[in-house]
Amino acid sequence: MSPLWMFPALLLAILTGFPVALTMLSLAVIFGLHSFGLEGLLHQCIQKIEETATAQVLAAVPLFIFMGAMFEQSGIANRLFDAIQMWIRRLPGGLAVGTILMCVIFAATSGVVGATETVVGLLAIPPMLRYGYNKGLISGVICAGGALGTIIPPSVLAVVIGPTAQADVGKILLGMFIPGLMLAGSYIIYIVIRCLVRPQDGPRVQLMDKEPTLGQKLALTGAVLVPPVVVIVAVLGSMIAGIATPTEASATGALGTVILAVLYRRFSWAVLVDATMRTVRITAMILTIVACGQMFAAVFVGSGGLQIVQDFLLAGGVGKYQLLFAVMTIVFIAGFMLEPLVIILMVAPIVTPLIVNVGFDREWFCVLFLVMLQTGYLTPPMAPSIFYLRGIAPPEIKLHHMYTGIWPFIALQLFVVGLLILQPAFVTWLPDAVRAAVR
Repeated sequence: MSPLWMFPALLLAILTGFPVALTMLSLAVIFGLHSFGLEGLLHQCIQKIEETATAQVLAAVPLFIFMGAMFEQSGIANRLFDAIQMWIRRLPGGLAVGTILMCVIFAATSGVVGATETVVGLLAIPPMLRYGYNKGLISGVICAGGALGTIIPPSVLAVVIGPTAQADVGKILLGMFIPGLMLAGSYIIYIVIRCLVRPQDGPRVQLMDKEPTLGQKLALTGAVLVPPVVVIVAVLGSMIAGIATPTEASATGALGTVILAVLYRRFSWAVLVDATMRTVRITAMILTIVACGQMFAAVFVGSGGLQIVQDFLLAGGVGKYQLLFAVMTIVFIAGFMLEPLVIILMVAPIVTPLIVNVGFDREWFCVLFLVMLQTGYLTPPMAPSIFYLRGIAPPEIKLHHMYTGIWPFIALQLFVVGLLILQPAFVTWLPDAVRAAVR
């Protein structure tokens, strides 16, 4: 029984609604028994469970999730949104630009895909509708901005893809920094240009009767913006400076968000229990899938599946960029149908050795993988980002608004992917500079 049949069987089972973790585990058992026998399969599975349970970098997953939960509970998201809009609402498309900035800040404090879109969407959609923004633009901004949680550090997906692809998580998180800003910057430029050309798509917000003075604006912004920025700097800055590992930095961020909740008088036993239980539920789901995915990949590789793929590519004379294009296409198409975490566990451990063998940098590939994963996450017809938006959107925003509004942002995603391929230094420069500075 060829191990290559594991992937069609996995895809079919997932599309029929069978739980992802159980599907991966079941296929690992079925194919593993055929290839290794009971004793060999038990050895493979126990080894992967132990690796997952003892992987220090995965300890950052619950801490980043807790960080996002406490940030939301602190109530600072509402204050942040108001403070950002106070400065830029007079820009063409100012409310949409502020939404993207809010998504960047929230993504940098949560690390969880989906949480950013939900929280910021609930805050930003009502005022944009009230001021007559184009519904397609609203949909595109919320979906694309929310998806920045994939590529803005810290990202839970970066923590997962690191050990899965045998890459340095710290270098991945640092390498994500510039591409994340490139994506957010391209969104903002597009919004401003579109609203200059078509003012009706993003009308300027009229000044209030009692507009705050410059001093009042600075005081309000400082009170609201400085605390979360301090937390973000503590997390990312400690990694950039080389004084903390991703796990240590995530612990710093988790403590910082608790302090924020105390400062804003939102901390209570109920809040702590709620944030902790949300963290436990999400972490249990993620780590169960990771452990089962590791077993699935181990059986595939141990059964000779990776060698079969390598031999096929060598026999076909596939060049390095042809291979990269094929892998990115697979990730893009898989993003239509599957959750990002599932795609990472299915694809990354299999294709990363092939990509590295033809001469590409391992951490650069992981960042490119995440950007393309984000692109598939946005792309219809399945588009998980649109499913999140449908759950929070008011009735006047229809499905056709979502489908039409997302395409310009998908084009921007593909443009940034092209830049990262043409200039890998956009990813590799910051990790290399930090390493040189630490030395």
